Amino acid sequence: MTKTDRSVKLESMNVERTEVERRAAVHAALGDPARLRIVDALSLGDRSPVELQAELGMPSNLMAHHLKTLEGAGLISRHRSEADRRRSYLTLERAGLVGLLPGALLTAPRVVFVCTANTARSHLAAALWRTRSAIPSTSAGTHPGEKIARGALDAAHRHGLELPEVAPQALAEVAQPGDLVITVCDLAHEELAEPHALHLSIPDPVALGTRKAFDDAFELLAERVEDLAPRIAAA
Repeated sequence: MTKTDRSVKLESMNVERTEVERRAAVHAALGDPARLRIVDALSLGDRSPVELQAELGMPSNLMAHHLKTLEGAGLISRHRSEADRRRSYLTLERAGLVGLLPGALLTAPRVVFVCTANTARSHLAAALWRTRSAIPSTSAGTHPGEKIARGALDAAHRHGLELPEVAPQALAEVAQPGDLVITVCDLAHEELAEPHALHLSIPDPVALGTRKAFDDAFELLAERVEDLAPRIAAA
């Protein structure tokens, strides 16, 4: 074996060892029932640490310990709220959990995607949902605007998604008993403060107004909806 061959073999072994160590860290992080409960909760949507504490009945110091372990294993990430910058949201990093997430966790007769103005994210999310689930979907806003943002319509067209150009509507006018509310806007989520609502923390593309901002929002929504759809069964 030449020196070059030995170097290549050693490099391959180091890569393999690193991957094994990563997998071991993931399994160790998931080897605690409390952390599995956190992962299950985050598989349905983003949560703030305070929301997780209330949902799981866990003291703040213990929650902080478990979140640090999950972050260290690369299983969750956090970012600041676009509404209240003092608040952060936790997001499950699905790449490290392929094949490990549970199946359907909730049932619903209909899902309602909500953002503030109902001009972009909520419309895109509802349309994407219709491509991934038989459960009916619609969208609404806490403070509906005048019309769908042109950037949202153009992004849907670029990605081959049918997005009807309908007028934004208020959540109070749309909501029906039994609806599963899914907020896709930090401001709407924090304004509603509805304990049973799920949340997908998606940056606002209208604020930037660029093609890239709308495409980024579309792709992120597509990823999150595809992950979420199998976890909601028809009621």
